Amino acid sequence: MKRGAVIALVLMASIVLAANAPAESSIKDECVFLCRAAANFINDNGVDAGLAEIASREGRFVSKNTYVFLMDFEGNRLAHPYAAPNDPKTMKLAHMKDTTGKLFVREFIELARTKGEGWTEYMYPTPQELKKPTPYKEKVSSRKLSYVYRVPGKDLFVVAGYFE
Repeated sequence: MKRGAVIALVLMASIVLAANAPAESSIKDECVFLCRAAANFINDNGVDAGLAEIASREGRFVSKNTYVFLMDFEGNRLAHPYAAPNDPKTMKLAHMKDTTGKLFVREFIELARTKGEGWTEYMYPTPQELKKPTPYKEKVSSRKLSYVYRVPGKDLFVVAGYFE
C-alpha cells in the first residue's frame, strides 16, 4: 500500500514538473524575443525613440509576463516602464546589490560587454513585495532570472526577466 502511494506521488510530481517546464521555457523565449526586438527597434528608429518606447507601460516591450528595460555600460538605467517618475537618466545602479550581496547590475554589464547576451540570476523582491511599506532591507526576495542583450553597435543593453 505504501509503495503504491509513493509511486502515485512521484507520478503526480512528475506531471506537475512537466507541465511547468513549457511555461518556463515560454517565458524565457519571450524575454529573449522582447530584448532582441527592443535592440532592433533602437537600431532602426534611434535611441530617443527606443527610450520612449521602452519607458511606456503600454509599449510593445511590455507583456503580461515580463518587460524590457534599457541600461548603458556605466550602469545607468535609461528607460524602464515601471520606474519612478523622476529622471531615469540619473538612475546610477552599477553598485546595486541583491539581498545576498551580489552586484547583479555589474554582472549585467560584464555579460553584455563580453558575450553580448546571456542569462543571469539574482535575488530581488517581487513587484508585490516592493509595494509593501516595509524598508527595502526587510523585503522578502525571490529568485529572478534575467536575459541581457547588447544593442548591436552600441554601449547599451536591454534586460527582461521573470521570477521563479
